[in-house]
Amino acid sequence: MEIGRTPAQSGYSTCVSSIFESQMADLSSDGVEEPFDLIRLSLSERVLIKLRGDRVLNGTLHAYDGHMNMVLSDVTETITVVEPPQSAEDEPIIRTVKRNCDMLFVRGDGVVLVAPPART
Repeated sequence: MEIGRTPAQSGYSTCVSSIFESQMADLSSDGVEEPFDLIRLSLSERVLIKLRGDRVLNGTLHAYDGHMNMVLSDVTETITVVEPPQSAEDEPIIRTVKRNCDMLFVRGDGVVLVAPPART
């Protein structure tokens, strides 16, 4: 970008919008036009779901609705627990608790993020 010119004058915004449009065209060719389409494509697949309250679910998605209520199977729930320090000089204790469920209903108002599981 040239000094003294705004991003719009230098063609920067045109470049960014064309990149955005090409990425959206790629997604549209896969049948993805709305965020719920990504969830639809994840049916019968493993997903990672972050919930309020420092909870993370990893399981197979079987069903969902417009409120983000979901049904998962083979679920691993990871809960991060922060215990307050005993005294002002001590550090808080952070630990994780895991549990497994064969089948789980997730209420949609607690869902923060739905994504494919992290690759290791």
